[in-house]
Amino acid sequence: MKPSVELFKLIKSLTKSEKRFFKLSSSLQSGEKNYLKIFDFIEGQDDYDEEELKEAFKDETFVKHLPSEKNHLYKLILKSLRSFYSEQSVSSSLKQEIKNVEILYNKALYKECEKFVSRAKETAKKHEKFYYWFELIAWEKKLLESAYEQGVFSADLDKLVEEEEMVIAKLRNLAEYTVIYSKINLIFRSGGFTRNEAERKTVEDISNYHLIKGKNTALSTKAASICYYIKGLCAATNRNYEDSFQFFNRTKEILDNNPLIKLDSGSRYVMTLFHLLRCHVDSKNYDKARELIVEIRDLQSKKGFNSIDLEVKIFGNSYIQELALLHAEGKFQESLDLLPTIEKNKIYYDEKLSKEMEILLAYNIAYSYFGVGDFKKALHYLNEVLNDNEQNLRQDVYSFSRLFNLVIHYELENYDFLEYIIKSTNRYLNKHERDYQVETVFIKYLRKLSKVHSGIQQLEIFESLQAELKVMLEDHNERVVLEYFNVEAWVNSKIKKIPFDESVRMTVS
Repeated sequence: MKPSVELFKLIKSLTKSEKRFFKLSSSLQSGEKNYLKIFDFIEGQDDYDEEELKEAFKDETFVKHLPSEKNHLYKLILKSLRSFYSEQSVSSSLKQEIKNVEILYNKALYKECEKFVSRAKETAKKHEKFYYWFELIAWEKKLLESAYEQGVFSADLDKLVEEEEMVIAKLRNLAEYTVIYSKINLIFRSGGFTRNEAERKTVEDISNYHLIKGKNTALSTKAASICYYIKGLCAATNRNYEDSFQFFNRTKEILDNNPLIKLDSGSRYVMTLFHLLRCHVDSKNYDKARELIVEIRDLQSKKGFNSIDLEVKIFGNSYIQELALLHAEGKFQESLDLLPTIEKNKIYYDEKLSKEMEILLAYNIAYSYFGVGDFKKALHYLNEVLNDNEQNLRQDVYSFSRLFNLVIHYELENYDFLEYIIKSTNRYLNKHERDYQVETVFIKYLRKLSKVHSGIQQLEIFESLQAELKVMLEDHNERVVLEYFNVEAWVNSKIKKIPFDESVRMTVS
């Protein structure tokens, strides 16, 4: 059986401050500390090698029961991390306060207990931590019972019950928004945009849901931020970037105006900025897009945004969007100049990168190489997308990768192979419910191009394709292909016999 690497991953994820705190905590304990020997050894490994670990401590008794020692160390590290972050997270702080309340109550120190409840409830209220707020009200009711037993009837039970009902309503309201968000997020993560009438109907139903369409339906700041975020996602999946920008901008305003909620909604805030960035690129507000990329990357040094999770999100998404920005401008060489930094960070973050990020980075890198005419390297990176087994994720990228694949093989003059993959691509598209005619038309013309090698005949085919594309791309839904591959610029480059990047820049100016 292959040795478990969970302990190795946990140790390698620790920051210098976290390691220092763990070592300091351990120094306060007496007795044999075999776990520290294991910790130090694993910390020094580049890749986990359990045989190397066993060999290093072959004369130690603890090696005979290494699995239990590793498990003990894993739990100690987690315990240390809980202590390290106990005062840095509002949720952790409230958990500690509620534990203090329980201890004081059990010792019949009711006055002291009441002070802790009051203080903790105020924190829960300010940060909209409704679960903790509800639990603290339950403690208040218990304290009320104890006061009654002492003959003290100064507290207003009706007022407390009214507050409890209000908190429950806010909790339910927030939970319902969270459920709605999950539904629209599934469409966005699986397809990137609505691919057929059925999906457009689902998004329309979400948009018209009473909590989304109605006014003043959100009962808290958190719920309001999620409400506008959902509206933004609905517009984005339909590629309505004008409305999407308005809704995501409103989400940003709500969070900026409520710093405490913003700190607790770091991931949503970061993703809101990325959606705004995408809107800027679509609207060709390239200077605004650059400013926003800088703003997003600067967040990593700010409180509430310095977790590994957000660090990875900021890295992956900011470079994906920067590549997309440079592609839209036709600056493909500049996009290639980013690759050393991207590759270095991919190695650094390793398995922490999501599958979606890996797919999008690979696709955009392939497009960068295509833009400068290096079709072999473009094919290499595109194959990383096409050979990926997780084909339920971002079907938009996977589908348009197949079209892009045909273009690359055409550029490489792999005409015989092109005929084979055209058939394969057609089979794939026929299995999936998609309303886009541009795919069918594009494949039809590529099949014609693969069978002729005369420059005059090729020119005639490209001119016919250009005329048909011009009409077809007047349809908003059909223009989705341009977000993945600029077919207009490519066809134009073939007709005018100019480089692809030059043709793209002609559409920008």
